[in-house]
Amino acid sequence: MHGSPGASIIHPRVLEAADRLGAEFASAEPFPHLVIDDFLAPGVAERLLAAFPGFEQGNFVGDDGQPGGKSTSDKVRQLGEAYRELDDAIQSPAFLQALSRLTGIDGLIYDPWYLGGGTHENRNGMSLDPHVDFNFHPSERWHRRLNLIVYLNPVWEAQWGGCFELFRDPHASPRPDVSIAPVFNRCAIFETSERSWHGFDQIQLPPEQAGISRRSIALYFYTKERPADEIAERHTTYYVNRQLPERFAEGRVLDTHDVAEMQGLIAQRDAHIRMLYAENTALRKAQDAGIGGHILYLAKRAYVRFRR
Repeated sequence: MHGSPGASIIHPRVLEAADRLGAEFASAEPFPHLVIDDFLAPGVAERLLAAFPGFEQGNFVGDDGQPGGKSTSDKVRQLGEAYRELDDAIQSPAFLQALSRLTGIDGLIYDPWYLGGGTHENRNGMSLDPHVDFNFHPSERWHRRLNLIVYLNPVWEAQWGGCFELFRDPHASPRPDVSIAPVFNRCAIFETSERSWHGFDQIQLPPEQAGISRRSIALYFYTKERPADEIAERHTTYYVNRQLPERFAEGRVLDTHDVAEMQGLIAQRDAHIRMLYAENTALRKAQDAGIGGHILYLAKRAYVRFRR
């Protein structure tokens, strides 16, 4: 396996420890996951960083239709030779078999469209609320099973935020169960399910590092089947707005930082509510359009009048 084209992008030490890592994955809390340093073979991560797309080259328009602090690119093969080599590798049987050894999930399928994945870049001030991912591929009848994220940040300190967080239940506690600094060539792999709550905390760079950003490559994998007791109705990504930090307790005197954080959390919650209302309005417009919408209108009208 070490000499195969696909698995060769993984560091040999990772492949040698695959069985041990697979056991760690299965027993990890709060849900199956692995954190592996030096995941990619020597030179691979460096080439991917050198060819990482510029912020304006990706899609940096947010859900609200406005330019934001996050940029993504899912046209991976258009990003140069290093990314074409990555794309060739991760769809190979050898790579998928290696990933199955690491996770115990057989029959993994690569997503050639990188829907939701590809390169991710986040600027200072950005965060990602805890969420569980959409559970079926948007266009195929595939179950989403596994996320693999490789971080490409040569300079990063955990106190700068942007740490990848895993939660047992973000409704119950604002504190993550696991926090992972996004340092260079560190890989986070986790099983996606109805309990795989994850996100990252707010990036707060010191003034002397204000020009850098948080960079990563996100790869998602699927299977045609999954255990029956894990199957849920098809859904989109579920987000939970962050709760107030634990330091906001009775008797605390708020300082400038506290007020700014509270205002930011309220703004995020308000933006989420506006987005949900906008989606609801768009669905109603689609529902009302065309002959189907007219028939539905008549049916509702008849139902209301019948109830009287």
